[in-house]
Amino acid sequence: MPQTRKIAIYALTQQGLTLAKRLAGELNGTTFAPRRMAEGDVVPFDSLTRFVAESFTKYDGHIFIAAAGIAVRCIAPHLVGKDSDPAVVVLDQKGEFAVSLLSGHLGGANDLAVKCAEIVGGQAVVTTATDSAGVPSLDMLADAHGLVIGNLDRVKVVNGALLDNRIVQVHDLDNLLGLSGDARFSFVSNTNQWKTGEPGVWVSWREDCPDANALRLYPKVLILGMGCRRGVPERDITAHIHAVFDAAGLALSSIDALGSVDAKSDEAGLLEAAEKLGVEPIFYSKDQLDCVDAPNPSGAVMQRMGVGSVAEASAILLSDKGELLVEKTKTKTVTLAVARRKIC
Repeated sequence: MPQTRKIAIYALTQQGLTLAKRLAGELNGTTFAPRRMAEGDVVPFDSLTRFVAESFTKYDGHIFIAAAGIAVRCIAPHLVGKDSDPAVVVLDQKGEFAVSLLSGHLGGANDLAVKCAEIVGGQAVVTTATDSAGVPSLDMLADAHGLVIGNLDRVKVVNGALLDNRIVQVHDLDNLLGLSGDARFSFVSNTNQWKTGEPGVWVSWREDCPDANALRLYPKVLILGMGCRRGVPERDITAHIHAVFDAAGLALSSIDALGSVDAKSDEAGLLEAAEKLGVEPIFYSKDQLDCVDAPNPSGAVMQRMGVGSVAEASAILLSDKGELLVEKTKTKTVTLAVARRKIC
């Protein structure tokens, strides 16, 4: 777990507080303790249960130096799912054991437990089956390689197959998971080789998986270049993106960035669309866009914006001159082009 993530550390005894301060110093975390014990940088609370209810979603990781039962009772009412719950680790007050309690994989609790054990000289306790068996966990592999999980419920199916020593089929043409050469996996290059019903992983920036039961992983490599009329609402922009992606068979989960001309940097609909997609919009000057050799420059755009191409030029520029998958498409108010960033 990166140390830049927000970590909350709870201590209930003086001995535990000494340990908490040590962890906070190494993890850049915040220490919390009962008001009677709080001093200096330690933040006081009156009720741990009520305090955790307020803080649970505000931190990426929680470390309880307390009995596991206390931690369980505090966090239980606030659990949502393994793709959103923060990491939770429990240490005894002597620091002999650091137990990964919740969100071991995606939340990073396993890594956090190991880090805590290293800091205090204790033993990390990790009980997730794949870690115990020494087999790769597909949710961890996906996260480590920047892949978006399309259907989280299928992770347990693939992980279960690996635990049962079954061969898992993988479609991953660019070896983004780094599994090439691993004998536990059978590599499939096309749909004809795929065995529907067998456990498998399909990695693609297209919606081309032939098996609804496969674990689908999406690389974040698709770049949007956009132009729009002044005042166009977010729904119109989003609708055109969806229509283009549906027609081209592209995966919305693979969208990584959105670019446009800097004259649109205050365009509310465009900013809202970017936020809805979960991407930070990047804006380019006319001079930057004018240096791009776009395939479909427009005289009308040149007259209106002072540059021959916005959508295509932005997509090409933001993708580091990657492949233009979808040339300029237009509605009355929105222009969109899609490029694919080169995979290193």
